Amino acid sequence: MTEDAFEILEGQRALGPLSALLRKETIPHALLFTGMEGIGKRAAALALAMACNCEAPAGPQNSLISAARCECRSCRKIRSDHHPDIHRVAPSGVYIKIDQVRRMCRSLGLKPYEAGIRVAILAGAQHMNPEAANALLKMLEEPPDRTVLILTAVQAADLLPTIVSRCRTVRFSPLPKSRVQEVLVRRHGLTPEEAASMAELKGGIEGSENGMGPKEWAKWRAGILRISADLMDPDHPGPPGMLLAFAEKLSKHRDILSDSLDIIKTWLRDLMICRYAPDKLINRDCGPILQNLSRKMTVQSLLSKIDAVGAAQKALVSNANPRLTLEVLVLRLSRSEL
Repeated sequence: MTEDAFEILEGQRALGPLSALLRKETIPHALLFTGMEGIGKRAAALALAMACNCEAPAGPQNSLISAARCECRSCRKIRSDHHPDIHRVAPSGVYIKIDQVRRMCRSLGLKPYEAGIRVAILAGAQHMNPEAANALLKMLEEPPDRTVLILTAVQAADLLPTIVSRCRTVRFSPLPKSRVQEVLVRRHGLTPEEAASMAELKGGIEGSENGMGPKEWAKWRAGILRISADLMDPDHPGPPGMLLAFAEKLSKHRDILSDSLDIIKTWLRDLMICRYAPDKLINRDCGPILQNLSRKMTVQSLLSKIDAVGAAQKALVSNANPRLTLEVLVLRLSRSEL
């Protein structure tokens, strides 16, 4: 757990209810942490796993913050992802697949090696495919003893209602944008403009479930925006080869595909508003390019392109072929009128 994680946790009001459950020793067998990416859900899940198994003489002092900073043997192993009884699951590509959930369930069905309480952290639970969600539901109906399952998701509505009903939901609030920007500039070397865009889009500091850190995310975002500007320019439509190469690039990075499409949507959103409210741009570092391009595009065309991105996102959730879906998307984005 990095210093970034400490800063996130110290600013999270959700830690109050969690610390109260820890003090009362009434932690439920299943918790659902909801909120935007980057605001400390996974850091809090890890801190709770440490607090449940802390070996320090004074214990975790009934606080997740103190547990997160603990240097006992158990806490060090959990923090470095070397504890045999703490399991972490994240999307493999676009989805969390049934095999991943089944392996987790089998591990939780075994006797603990050394932990007092086993903890499984399912990050990005909204990315479970239907088969994985049903497999998880079976375990939630008959949870193993001495086990806590922690799901993280953007919103509860993205999960099966039957899963949500079996979890205690803890809502994480967005961090102040000024604080996020300050940390991104100070710790990660982002420019103020990059930090402002990331704070606006992602709302936090903690890396994505796919492990992409802030600096890598900023570089990837810049590449996506550069290509988006080229392929949407009505005066210089991109050749088919460039369009298909862009679709191939996106399809090869399925672990960040959701982020990539969200970046494209912010670009289209900025094109819609830049002539009327330039101070509301998300991609403020691209202001001049947005202003120039927006003059060449109609509102109806932009709305159609936004619909095209939304349709692609829905198709990918429904297990559509990613490469074919993305090829159709970039071709639709490159058309001057839809």
